[in-house]
Amino acid sequence: MNLSRRRFVGATGAAIAGAGLASLPGTAWAQPTDTLKVAYSARGLRTIDPHKSIQGVDNNAIIHIYDKLVDLPRWRFPADPSDLVPRLATDWTSTPDSKTWTFQLRQGVEFHKGYGPMTSEDVKFTFDRVRDAERVGGIKPKFLSIVNVRTDGPHTVIFELDKPDPFFLLAVLSDYDGAVMSRKAIEDKGEEQISKDPIGTGPYMVETVFADPGQGVLVTANPDHWDGPPTMKNIQFMYIADTTARTLAILSGEVHMVDGVRAPGWADSIRSRSPELHFDVVSPGSFFTLHFNVTAKPFDDVRVRRALFHAIDRDEITQAIAPVSKRTYGLIPPSFPGGFTAETIPDDVAYRHDPDKARQLLAEAGFPDGFTFNNDTSQREDYSAIMLMIQDHLRRVGVGMQLNIKDHTAFHAGQNEATNTLSQMSSALPPVPTRPFRQYLVSDAVVKSDSKGGQNFSRYGVETPGIDDMLVEAEQEPNLEKRLALVRKMEIQVLRDAVILPVSTNGWMMVRSPDLELGFEVESGYVNWPLTEARIAG
Repeated sequence: MNLSRRRFVGATGAAIAGAGLASLPGTAWAQPTDTLKVAYSARGLRTIDPHKSIQGVDNNAIIHIYDKLVDLPRWRFPADPSDLVPRLATDWTSTPDSKTWTFQLRQGVEFHKGYGPMTSEDVKFTFDRVRDAERVGGIKPKFLSIVNVRTDGPHTVIFELDKPDPFFLLAVLSDYDGAVMSRKAIEDKGEEQISKDPIGTGPYMVETVFADPGQGVLVTANPDHWDGPPTMKNIQFMYIADTTARTLAILSGEVHMVDGVRAPGWADSIRSRSPELHFDVVSPGSFFTLHFNVTAKPFDDVRVRRALFHAIDRDEITQAIAPVSKRTYGLIPPSFPGGFTAETIPDDVAYRHDPDKARQLLAEAGFPDGFTFNNDTSQREDYSAIMLMIQDHLRRVGVGMQLNIKDHTAFHAGQNEATNTLSQMSSALPPVPTRPFRQYLVSDAVVKSDSKGGQNFSRYGVETPGIDDMLVEAEQEPNLEKRLALVRKMEIQVLRDAVILPVSTNGWMMVRSPDLELGFEVESGYVNWPLTEARIAG
């Protein structure tokens, strides 16, 4: 469906107005239930395979079905990797050069549904699998620093890296895709079946994957979980793509928690109608970035890319989606180590909003009257709201971006098959300075039409010179300050080449009923929150 900013704003206003109907008398919180219901903005489940997930909302089910070797403290990024919490690993050590990491595994941990004890062979199998390009997709580049995984008995596993990595625990092992899988289950069920009938060691087991995509997946408590059973008997992870329907669902008490609408005016409107609702926001949340395909004309000309960088008013975008949106200046947000601020970013790569400069560059590139191109975006509000504002900014300098709005699941599927021109990513990344480069910019991560590539949507370093060698040098540097200096040098080159425009960090917002207690305070961290301690009061 083609989308314009006027149509979107009108639809958003109608959704907000319609949502007010749910505050009619009779709304009741804390209905007696043993099932916690959470609804997310997507049309349906895509996969519960942690190594093949491309739709972030699916990861909420994944983190409850599987366990990782280590995890974040509840719920914040640690000030130091030593603050990470033991999970399937009880202890770990590294060599002085941070190239070899040895983990002692928790004993007595059982996989779901009779699949036996978790051992070092499962851990080795898991991390061999995640590095196999034929079996997994976009997350593979994150794990390529692992050159070997070996075992030393059933409860010891050793990771050998190709470079020093003092951030290995946080950068590689602590997110959803560090989930440990059952070798026996995958061999029994096969690669396809495991994506809908997963076997983990986590606090919840899959009970039902519903035929109705909107009903999502129901998980039930694992009574034998090594850390004790979770508080709620069941959790249903639901999918309600429509803004109005999702808003009504939380206001009426049909569901207990929803992901908030990151669009202008929504949060204030809902607060005014139901002030008793709780709004939890993780900051910095998701990094919203725009990736220019340097192989698609006219974006193969750096002058065109720089013109669009100048045309896009990032201050207007962040102000419109305040308070959850904050301005970024480089690929790393200002709150993370090495992140540029408004004061520290070099002037030639700051790309301040300058329509005149944009028109000048377009004329120099042979487009004095501009040009038109087609582009896809997601129906999810944080994507569509931002892209509609960008559409308006480009129109002012003569560039027509014809937007095709797709449901969130289809959007990511197409983008991961190399179909988009200006790809968009909204990802929660850890405070590890080299991570955006490893995920989005190395040649090993280039997107592929069979969806088995990575998230280098710009084709940087493949069709043009890139930063592969610079990244290797940065990752080999053990001194943090020297490493950060190399990261800044690398970032300046990427910005000069104008392949990724960092737009904003958008705090991930969840809205919950006043009677739903999470069991912890949300501060920072990934956008998929553990609900094992959640309870419905009353």
